[in-house]
Amino acid sequence: MKGKSAIITGSTSGIGLSIARHFASAGCNIIINGFGEISKIDTIRKNIETEYKVTALYSNANMMNPDDISLMVSEAKEQFGTVDILVNNAGIQHVAPVDEFPPEKWDAIIAINLSSAFHTIRAVVPMMREKKWGRIINIASAHALVASPYKSAYVAAKHGMLGLTKVIALETAQQGITCNAICPGYVRTPLVEGQIGDQAKARNITEEEVVQDVLLAAQPTKKFVQLSEVCSLAFFLASDSAASITGAAISIDGGWTAQ
Repeated sequence: MKGKSAIITGSTSGIGLSIARHFASAGCNIIINGFGEISKIDTIRKNIETEYKVTALYSNANMMNPDDISLMVSEAKEQFGTVDILVNNAGIQHVAPVDEFPPEKWDAIIAINLSSAFHTIRAVVPMMREKKWGRIINIASAHALVASPYKSAYVAAKHGMLGLTKVIALETAQQGITCNAICPGYVRTPLVEGQIGDQAKARNITEEEVVQDVLLAAQPTKKFVQLSEVCSLAFFLASDSAASITGAAISIDGGWTAQ
């Protein structure tokens, strides 16, 4: 990875930040992106540069805005010359019955969780084609393969991301580019922490009951997936050893989708 460059969307916390650190630790220059307090994000960015001796930039691109996405990719090209690796991780969540689901929440989830991946891929593929090498990794979800109640927008977006993954894999199959989807089960990230309360409200149960009887009930291991496990899989998919893996949906879900 040394000398390569990567954009990781939704990477100021959780899975995205862990992946960004993992790539940086191997010598990859990175652009992180996401929400948060600017001073804290700048501290994260500087710590990555200091610890791993790479260039780490921050883009405040709003992933609902195609123009912002275009500017982020242009910045990466200007700073690094190209984008070798793209990790589409940006995502938000809202939990509610479909008849109570706010339309603006639907629009936002589809825009950030699905449409943003189209816009980033569209922008980076020409650079990857020029180099005849590229890795596109879409962080989907077990919900790209199965559904759960009260998550109409999220499940629709993640199913769509898996379809997009397959199309891009076919379009780039002879150009040294791979496109795959990682489908994690529940990882205890800020996104999941946020929905525990929402699930408790929607189901009229306690938060501890949500964890044990809703979230981990889906995973036969009865354990949250670890951040390190998702990072290691992403790193492998970005390596030359994974050159023949493309268009795949790789589950890392404690057996959830095996049921």
